[in-house]
Amino acid sequence: MANASPVVIVGGGPSGTAAAAMLGKYQISSIIVEEAPKIGGVIYRGPLRKTQSLPHLDDNLQRAMSALRTRYENNRSFIDLKLQTRVLGPEGKQQLLLSENGQLTTQSYNELILATGCHERSIPFPGWQLPGVMLLGGVQLQIKSGLVRPGARMALVGTGPLLPLVACQLHKAGVNVVGVYEASSFNKLAKEAVALLNKPKLTLSGLSMMGYLKKHQIPFYYGHGIVNAQGSNKLERITVAPYDEQWQADHRQSQSIEVDAIGVGYGFVARTQLAMLLGVEHKYTKVSGYIPKLDDNFLSSQDNLYVVGDSSGLLGADAAICEGQIAAIDIALKRGAVTTSVAQKEKQKVMRKHARIARFRFGFDRFSERQNGLLNLAQDDTVVCRCEQATKKQLDDAIKQGVKDLTTLKMRTRIGMGDCQGKTCSSYALDLLHQAGHKQNSKTGVIKPRFPLDPIPFTFMEETFDEQI
Repeated sequence: MANASPVVIVGGGPSGTAAAAMLGKYQISSIIVEEAPKIGGVIYRGPLRKTQSLPHLDDNLQRAMSALRTRYENNRSFIDLKLQTRVLGPEGKQQLLLSENGQLTTQSYNELILATGCHERSIPFPGWQLPGVMLLGGVQLQIKSGLVRPGARMALVGTGPLLPLVACQLHKAGVNVVGVYEASSFNKLAKEAVALLNKPKLTLSGLSMMGYLKKHQIPFYYGHGIVNAQGSNKLERITVAPYDEQWQADHRQSQSIEVDAIGVGYGFVARTQLAMLLGVEHKYTKVSGYIPKLDDNFLSSQDNLYVVGDSSGLLGADAAICEGQIAAIDIALKRGAVTTSVAQKEKQKVMRKHARIARFRFGFDRFSERQNGLLNLAQDDTVVCRCEQATKKQLDDAIKQGVKDLTTLKMRTRIGMGDCQGKTCSSYALDLLHQAGHKQNSKTGVIKPRFPLDPIPFTFMEETFDEQI
C-alpha cells in the first residue's frame, strides 16, 4: 500500500468512531484523539461510573450506545485510541500539538479527519449567570454520565427535539419537571409533517415522548419561553411568558415559577476552532454558525483534511455516522484499499441514508429557527461576555456608533478575549450585528481562534523542557 501511516481522527464521538471503524473494515489503521475518558461523544458516551440500571436512558439510546461500542470493538485491532488527550492546535506542517498524560507531544498525519462536534449556543437573559441555570446539553450530560440529578424541581426552556427527550430523562431520574416551554408554535411544527416522515421511527419516538409527558402530567407549552431568572445566591424562580412569531415575550401574560434549576436550549454551534487554525475555508450558516466548505466526501479546502459530524453542520448523531463513513471510504479509495465500483456502491448507500436524515433535520431547523425576540431578553446591564464581563449595553452602544463586524466589536468591548475565545458570546454578538443590518463577512464576521486552543499549564512546559535537556 502506498501510504501505510495511520489516519489521524480528532474526536471519538459517533462520526470519529464510525470513520475509524470503516477504515478498519478496509484494513487501514487510524489514531483517535479523544479528550474524554470514553469514546461516544456527549450523545453516546454513557455513564462515567458503573450503575445497576439506567432508568433515565431510553432503549433506543442504549441500543445506539451499544452499536457504537460494537463498531469500535469489531475493528479495535486497527484503531489506536488516545483518551483524555487534547489537541492544542497545529504544530508545523501536517502535525498537531497534543496535551497528553501531563505532557506536550506531537502527532503527525498524512490524512486528518476532524470530528470535533459542537458546543451549545448561549442566549443571555437577566439572571442567566445564577447557579442552577444550565444549558440543556449540560443537563443531559449530567444525568447520562452518572445519574446525577441537576435539580429537584426543574423547568426546561428553549426549542427543538431535545426538550421532550431531556424532560423524559429527568423525570425517569426522579426530578420533578414542572414545565417544558417550546418557543415555536405547534402550527409551525405541523407544517413540517412531510419532512418528519423521512425518519418515521424517530418521529414515532418523539410522539412516544410527548405521550409519556402527558401521562405523567408534565405540561408542555408551545409558543412560550424564558423572560428572566431570579434568586439571591442561586436560582429560586423563573419568569416565563407566551412568545409571538418573532419570539417576542408578552410580558402581560408572564408567570413566575419556583424552581431550583432550569435547562436552557436554543441550539448549538459547530465547533470549528481547530479547522480554522488549520486554515480551512469556512462559510456562515444561521443554524450552525461558521462551518467548513466541504465537497461531497467531506473533504475541506485543505488537501487530505476532512471535517465530519456536528463540526460540519448540525444534523445529529445518525448523520454524523454517515459522514464519518463517507470520509473513510474516500480515503480507502485514494489509498487503493477498495475499487472504484465498490467504493461508489458503498458511498451511494450511505449518502441515501444521509439525505433522508438531512431532510428530516431541515424540518426541525425550520421549526426551531431563531427569531430576533431572543435578542431582546437581555437588559442593558445583562452580562453577555462572561469572561470579560461585557454587557448588552456596551455591545449596543458600539454598534450604534458604527461597529459593523465582530473583529471591531471585539476591540471595542473585549468580547472574545477571555479563555473561552468567544464560544459563549460571539454567536449572540453576531446575531446583534445581523439584526442591525450588517451582513456577515467571512473575513470579519468571526472571532478568530488563538493558539493554543486550551491554556497550557506551566508544569507541562517545565516537564517538556526538562526532557529536552
